[in-house]
Amino acid sequence: MRIYVIIIALFSLFACETKQKSQNESVNTNGKLKIAVFNGNGAGEVSVIEAVEALKIDTGIVAVPLSASEIQDGKLNEFDALVFPGGSGSKQLLNLGEKGKEIVTDFVVNQGKGVIGICAGAYLLSSTENYPNLKLASSIHIDRAHYNRGRGLVEFELTNEGFNVFPELKNERLFAQYYDGPVLVKNDLAEVQFEELGKYVTDIHPDGFAPEGITPGRTFMLRQNKGKGKVFLIAGHPESTPGMRWMVPRMARWVCGSELISYAGKWVRPQINNKPIIFDKELRKVEKANYWLLFSENSQEQIKAINKLHELRSRPAVRWNIGLLRSVHAETRRMAAKTLQETEYSNAIPDLEMALKVEKDSLTKVAFEETIAFLKK
Repeated sequence: MRIYVIIIALFSLFACETKQKSQNESVNTNGKLKIAVFNGNGAGEVSVIEAVEALKIDTGIVAVPLSASEIQDGKLNEFDALVFPGGSGSKQLLNLGEKGKEIVTDFVVNQGKGVIGICAGAYLLSSTENYPNLKLASSIHIDRAHYNRGRGLVEFELTNEGFNVFPELKNERLFAQYYDGPVLVKNDLAEVQFEELGKYVTDIHPDGFAPEGITPGRTFMLRQNKGKGKVFLIAGHPESTPGMRWMVPRMARWVCGSELISYAGKWVRPQINNKPIIFDKELRKVEKANYWLLFSENSQEQIKAINKLHELRSRPAVRWNIGLLRSVHAETRRMAAKTLQETEYSNAIPDLEMALKVEKDSLTKVAFEETIAFLKK
């Protein structure tokens, strides 16, 4: 009987040690930073995917989607930082609820963790009066009457402080995808002011919907301390911008107080964009017309449309290329793969691998293999 009791006790002790080790591993992730991307209601599905994929560029980061219910359950404590992606800032806050708002605020202010707001997330983290937000950044957004001012590729410029975070971008014209992002200014009543890292250059007012002169010179990107933690906001979508996606893991490292490491040159390519492209009514017609050409039975028409949409930096067109990996035309399949590589669309890797598995054409196989190898780093 005594031997039986000893065996049970040893087994229980071993089980407890194993459980504790497993819990520690889930938190530490073998020394890597663990970044959560909010994927509750209000977070755009594509924005969540692209933020997670951009964070994966950094091999020292593990990126995981996190829901409002998981935050309520205490899962946020396992992470070093939280990203609020594009979508709707007010809907993300509503999904968090009052309890979730308290948890996120404590995560940053008292636990000393980091938080990043991308586009809608920047609305959410600011302190705009009479707008539902978390008030973790001192910024306020203006011209709310024209918040849906447009989309496209916009130009921005860095301040000296911005170059301290992104030194690779010196002596370059800078562009990022944009989709109704906030126009941010300082709140003179705030006790702690943000540090401006970037400013809008492009005047965004397609079709005369928004007034001229609102965006140029206004804050596009900022950082600040909040309590024990750190906050980073950006009005655009670097996670959706080829050549600039690496900016997201760099932001994550800053809010975590970690070393700002360099990334491979194949990701750091600001030079691939050289002009702003704003989708006004006429350009939206061109985008739509080329979308319908993707259904053409003529491979040359499909390829022409792929190239035109890429030239326009159409954000949704990047994902349309995934379906074209399954075209009946080998030439179209190869061009789709090439464009997915050029646009760094790593979320297409499973589709590329399946396409390679069933591919019969030798040249197309090579194209698929090259794209997969590039996107897998």
